[in-house]
Amino acid sequence: MFLKLVIIFLFIFIFFNLKKFLKLNRKNKVLRTKKFTTFSKKNLNNWMNLTKKERYRLLKQDSLKYMDKRKILLEEIRNEYKKISRENSEGNIKKK
Repeated sequence: MFLKLVIIFLFIFIFFNLKKFLKLNRKNKVLRTKKFTTFSKKNLNNWMNLTKKERYRLLKQDSLKYMDKRKILLEEIRNEYKKISRENSEGNIKKK
């Protein structure tokens, strides 16, 4: 009786793990086959052959990269402005 229960649970456990593995393997194959980093006029057909979800994902990634670059640039501009304003304020104090 106990041996039968162990075998049944073992079978169920193997079945679910196999199902997860096959699902992940399928997703990886799809993502690997249609991976493009940049698009231009030359590879427009590649862009059009992508699915709607893949195009959305790529656009979202590009948007996040752009936002990160923009944040870094804004931070550099703020730091430069602070540096310039400190120098001007120190110069004004010395003149008085």
